Amino acid sequence: MTRCRLCGSAAMESVVDLGATPPCESFLAADQLDRPEPAYPLHLRVCTDCWLAQIPALITPEETFTQYAYFSSYSSSWVEHARTFVTGAVERLGLGPGSFVVEVASNDGYLLRHMVDRGIRCLGVEPSVNVGAAAREAGVPTLTEFLSPDTGAAVSAEHGPADLVVANNVYAHIPDVVGFTQGLRALVADDGWVSIEVQHLLTLIEENQYDTIYHEHFQYYTVASAIRALASGGLALVDVELLPTHGGSIRLWARPAEVAGEPSRRVSDVLDREKAAGLRELSGYTEFSSRVAKVRRDLLRFLIDAAERGDTVVGYGAPGKGNTLLNHCGVRPDLLAYTVDRNPYKHGRFTPGTRIPILSPERIAADRPDYVLVLPWNLREELVEQLSFVHEWGGRLVFPIPELSVVEAASEKGTA
Repeated sequence: MTRCRLCGSAAMESVVDLGATPPCESFLAADQLDRPEPAYPLHLRVCTDCWLAQIPALITPEETFTQYAYFSSYSSSWVEHARTFVTGAVERLGLGPGSFVVEVASNDGYLLRHMVDRGIRCLGVEPSVNVGAAAREAGVPTLTEFLSPDTGAAVSAEHGPADLVVANNVYAHIPDVVGFTQGLRALVADDGWVSIEVQHLLTLIEENQYDTIYHEHFQYYTVASAIRALASGGLALVDVELLPTHGGSIRLWARPAEVAGEPSRRVSDVLDREKAAGLRELSGYTEFSSRVAKVRRDLLRFLIDAAERGDTVVGYGAPGKGNTLLNHCGVRPDLLAYTVDRNPYKHGRFTPGTRIPILSPERIAADRPDYVLVLPWNLREELVEQLSFVHEWGGRLVFPIPELSVVEAASEKGTA
């Protein structure tokens, strides 16, 4: 990467280099285990002109999202998060039967089904054929397309401009950030609203959340860099909310620049926090790489010690972030016998790169392991409750991020 994909600057500085890994959602079938597996560099850099953090676009969204392994509805906490958002958006914007809502990257309809239940006209724009089909089966109208300026204009011409455009956990997934933002502007009415949720670079840096760096995530936003990105498509930031999702996210409320007005006090407050953390100068990024190395050492030390004691360790979850962690740490089945996942699409497959078997969740109760390594650590509260049965045989849960912690499954009491 020689130039910033947002502003075109050549002032790019290294933040952390995670080596080369396979794409995090390229789960392997059994008959693929003896075949070559491509791996791509995973090197995060930051532009010191606009402060957008980014990785090279070495794979295309078409390679990743045309058939996708992630279904949002398998996370009960994420479905509840969507329901809460819909309730708040309806109240905030006065949405009703005469309104029109579009969600970009609508996945399996986990959010828009709440709009359908309220009788609000809506449309999902989802590029993945398989999850889009699941959304339609659930009664959510869904268009199988990637968002571009042309797609946005075509949807607006056919269905009318949207009162609200939702883009949750997709603004990092597109390398053409300018074209995508222009697509959002083409969708939204001249007096409408755009709501974007994306992981906050501030918490990623502060909480060592380096496993959320993977090839699907092309860029990593602060509020400051998001303002610059929104402006590239004719949108202006009006308000921001700090969310606990994905270890720390921002919800950006934007409008067409012509009607946006002055941003809220919350915008300036978060900008001040980012500046105080040094994220508009290189000092805020210099120690991140060494803290990432410590996470790796601590996890490997724990797994090696457990293996030498004869303790059994299995995983819970097969999220994209888990595959960054496992590949960076070099974890193989000798240290992690298998992992489980609620998504039946992944059962019988193997994690990319590390070739760890993925089984159904029932295997944990059947095998009664000594430790369960929780890979979707961002769902800690939900999963401590779900996995409380591990306590029945004295098993414990292990969370690798932000630092290694071992907890009792039932009591959530941590030990170093």
